[in-house]
Amino acid sequence: MTKTLYAEFTVRPGSEARVAEMMAELTVHVRREPGNVMFLPYTRETNPREYFVFEVYRDQAAFEEHIGAEYGRKFNAELAAHIEEDGSVLTWLHPMV
Repeated sequence: MTKTLYAEFTVRPGSEARVAEMMAELTVHVRREPGNVMFLPYTRETNPREYFVFEVYRDQAAFEEHIGAEYGRKFNAELAAHIEEDGSVLTWLHPMV
């Protein structure tokens, strides 16, 4: 069964450009993962500091490979200094049909 989630976080004022660069780099890496089905980062139209990332992985093993990737660890370590939350807030989704 696929693993589906969305991650959300709010960028601190002054960090917008750096986080946009980081997200662009991360997106390239994640979309190359063999177990990644979808990785779609968005910002809220009314507040571009609010990020929402919709993610789908082939299965639990693919998700575990994703979270174990070195580029992801580097992203999350740097991201912590640029966002209001302690880390990305994850919401796990379950398909209805």
